[in-house]
Amino acid sequence: MAIIKKIIATLLLTGASQLAGAADLVGDARAANVDMCIGCHGLPGYKATFPEVFPVPMLGGQSAKYIENALAAYKKGDRKHPTMAGIAGSMTEQDMANAAAYYSQQKGTSVTVAESGTSVAAGQALAAKFACASCHGANFDKGLDPSYPKLAGQHKGYLVHALTAYKRGNGPAGRNNAIMDGMAAPLTDQNIADLAAYLESLPGSLLVKR
Repeated sequence: MAIIKKIIATLLLTGASQLAGAADLVGDARAANVDMCIGCHGLPGYKATFPEVFPVPMLGGQSAKYIENALAAYKKGDRKHPTMAGIAGSMTEQDMANAAAYYSQQKGTSVTVAESGTSVAAGQALAAKFACASCHGANFDKGLDPSYPKLAGQHKGYLVHALTAYKRGNGPAGRNNAIMDGMAAPLTDQNIADLAAYLESLPGSLLVKR
């Protein structure tokens, strides 16, 4: 429990620093150029293929600050995906803020999808064990900080991909995030699948694109 408290404290400090750095940048949804985004994120059922096949994440209704941070991570190389790295690399900070504002203002209601081979109950137990709600919120639909993603109702396949990438760490197909890398490291493939199934089963405000 002491370790979890230390992790939460670190996350809060990191999030506060990120928010302070972008405090003067205001996104304008009307000025957003999302032509490069809708080719994947605007197609129901569309899947990415690096390094595994997974549904692209729902962005509608997501926290604007999280979307900005994710784009910045792709541009910096902390997140590894050739297509996203290319798109983010061509964007200015204002472009990112505008796109984030555009998607955050979309509204929707998530739905659950039954899938065999996973246990929602086991995933719920894992979420409690690792105190995931301490950062992502009690209902997983509003994080403790705007830079943390909404998870409720997100595609299971994408969540599996994200957790697996964090487990890989800062490798060619991983993600560089000290906190999440440490959280994902002890998870088995089954743990990841169960946790993702649980989060997908939760009602939330993400815009459904299935």
